Amino acid sequence: MVEAISVIKYEGSNEVLAHKHEKEDFTIGSQLIVHETQEALFFRDGKIFDQFKAGRHTLVTNNIPKVRDYMKLGTGGINVFHCEVYFINMVTQMGIRWGTDSKVRLFDPASGLHIEIGASGNFNMRVTDPAKLILKLVGTTDGLLQSDVSGEGKSYGTGMFRALIINKVKANLARIIKEQNLNILEIDAYLDVLSSALMVDINTTLEEYGLTMPEFYVTSIATPDDDPNFIRLKQQFADKTLKVREEEVKKAEAEAAQQRKIVEAQTEAQLKAVSAQGEAEALRIKAQAEADAYKMQAEAEAQEMQMKGYTYRDETARQVGLEAMQNGITGGSGGGAGGAIGDVASLGVTLGAMGGVINMTKDAMAPIMGESQQVGQGFGNVVAGAAAGSAAAAVAGAWNCPSCGKTLTSKFCPDCGTTAPAPAPAAPAAPADGSWTCPSCGKQLTSGFCPDCGTARPTE
Repeated sequence: MVEAISVIKYEGSNEVLAHKHEKEDFTIGSQLIVHETQEALFFRDGKIFDQFKAGRHTLVTNNIPKVRDYMKLGTGGINVFHCEVYFINMVTQMGIRWGTDSKVRLFDPASGLHIEIGASGNFNMRVTDPAKLILKLVGTTDGLLQSDVSGEGKSYGTGMFRALIINKVKANLARIIKEQNLNILEIDAYLDVLSSALMVDINTTLEEYGLTMPEFYVTSIATPDDDPNFIRLKQQFADKTLKVREEEVKKAEAEAAQQRKIVEAQTEAQLKAVSAQGEAEALRIKAQAEADAYKMQAEAEAQEMQMKGYTYRDETARQVGLEAMQNGITGGSGGGAGGAIGDVASLGVTLGAMGGVINMTKDAMAPIMGESQQVGQGFGNVVAGAAAGSAAAAVAGAWNCPSCGKTLTSKFCPDCGTTAPAPAPAAPAAPADGSWTCPSCGKQLTSGFCPDCGTARPTE
């Protein structure tokens, strides 16, 4: 007797990848319920008869043409049909562990040593093609569990998938390390590189089985720490690393020393430049100070002269007279006082001759020479007593031009334009003690000349 089945569905564990429904005979009008995370496959005579996506499906309706046609042609219109139904879990399976069952032999080209390593990790997996999964992996078994992938726990009886994963890891692990030139002693730093490369290789094969790995992780590489070759490899790497570090330190020290010398040279050059600038500035300041001091002194002297009522020309004449008097009185050239006074008397002639020798301008030299010559003539008159008997005084008002030497009676020299000297003021009556009053300074004197302005004692 055929049991009526009203609802066909599967609500088992999420670890089940594929499950074959227990019933194989179904009545017309049965309801097939496929959950959102599932797909259902109908098999007849070992072949896929129909495939159903998520939803509720009523068997033998216009929406299920393959089942309807099968009922008409295969059973003569009876209400029962025979087939196998597989429910496929489309959910991603998380955290499936894997690990190599034996060591992988690896040749290290840098050291020329052979070592053996192991690997382990986990991955995630999901079904991409239910038909391929059933035909390639499930076959006639009752289904496929996640444990069939890892080879642990309850299983439907197949370990093919786990063996496939391990085989692909062992076949490609050493190749990837060699191609990527990864240092086995620093392999933990490249686990992500290994994971990505192995996932690509494994997914190429899994595609044939309707599966894919969205994530694949290598979490550990087992190295043979007790292997003599591995110990030698670590020692070689340590020596190489130490030598490289030493060279890096030497290089850094050399660069630092070079940089220090550059800085020292730059500093020294800057100091020299600053020192030179300081010296130049000091000289400039000193010269400026001296110029300012000289200017201040000159301005003070000019103000003093202005306050006293005489000019630079007057001061020059006074200095010449003083120097002439001192040379005549104290120096002497022999012959007593007469000889000394005679030398002083000739000073006017000498100053007049100097104008022609040094080519001084007549306008500049005339006042000096005129007043100096007057001093000389005054001394001559005092000594010789010939104030009225000289040749120049034969004519009343006659004078000798200090520039040309001519005897003139006019107020100006027709050749050089020199002005006639002012006539000497009349000498006051001499006091009984022989003293006299200087007309310029107002001092009472007994000497023949005023020691301050050089004025000669007037003749009586």
